[in-house]
Amino acid sequence: MEEKEVGKIIHYFGKIYVGIIELTDTLRVGDTIHIKGAHDDFTQKVGSIQIEHEQIQEARAGESIGIKVKDIVHEHDKVYKVLE
Repeated sequence: MEEKEVGKIIHYFGKIYVGIIELTDTLRVGDTIHIKGAHDDFTQKVGSIQIEHEQIQEARAGESIGIKVKDIVHEHDKVYKVLE
């Protein structure tokens, strides 16, 4: 499974399971991501992306986005896009 780093977690909202990702590359709804850190290691599909509570289909490097995550994440966890 080939992967490319696309960003890192900069914040986590535990009650609503939303991770804030600072992007270094493009990410789209439907992409499969792998989140890996000292305590976390899981893969999931990106179901939706939000910037400032607004739904978008694609985000680019330099943007900070919110995505729903299926598990707990921590600051500094790395986010990889799984290349099909």
